[in-house]
Amino acid sequence: MLYRQTLLLVVASLCAAAGYSTVSAGDVKKLREATGAGMMKCKEALAEANGDFEKAVEELRKKGLASAEKKASRKALEGIVETYIHTGAKLGVMVEVNCETDFVAKNPTLSELARTIAMQVAACPTVEVVSMDDISPDYIEKEKKIESQAEDLKGKPAAIVDKIVTGRVEKLVKTKLLLDQPYIRDPSITVKDLISQYITKMGENIRVSRFVRFNVGEGQTKSEEEE
Repeated sequence: MLYRQTLLLVVASLCAAAGYSTVSAGDVKKLREATGAGMMKCKEALAEANGDFEKAVEELRKKGLASAEKKASRKALEGIVETYIHTGAKLGVMVEVNCETDFVAKNPTLSELARTIAMQVAACPTVEVVSMDDISPDYIEKEKKIESQAEDLKGKPAAIVDKIVTGRVEKLVKTKLLLDQPYIRDPSITVKDLISQYITKMGENIRVSRFVRFNVGEGQTKSEEEE
């Protein structure tokens, strides 16, 4: 009897030292719903954070994003094409999102992500490509040449001009990259972060391959007779 009581005390002490005494089932459930992580992972994260919910979320995000980066190196040859038509039917977007398996391609969660990305493209008129991989070195050089001739840079030392030009071009290019844009529903994360969350949730690589934006009348001009 004495041995059993001693053992229970030791176990209780170890649990308290690990932080499990501060973890409730309700907190674990709440963290799981917020992050999509497994029950034990949530319990461990809360224990490590001494019951601090925000710290636990941050820790799981770090681990989740690291896991997502590892999965992002795998080939994604399956996928879906999703569309979004804006209110009034004057603007539409078509996007291709790829994954690794046909099973995930048929999952409504992937369709949800693809539609969200299509809405993001519709909301960001400056976005032209998916990522920096789609920007050619020639384009960068052309923009640097144009920017270096700016009126406010005349007379400045070459080293200063080069630094300013590089910064301005990087800022311009960033507005064109879909993955670098703040997510429209949560500006504290980027579209790339959003996709990483889905990679963690679905367990395989997911990537945006391409998109097309359609605006009614774009590229057309009225003739004098029509006017």
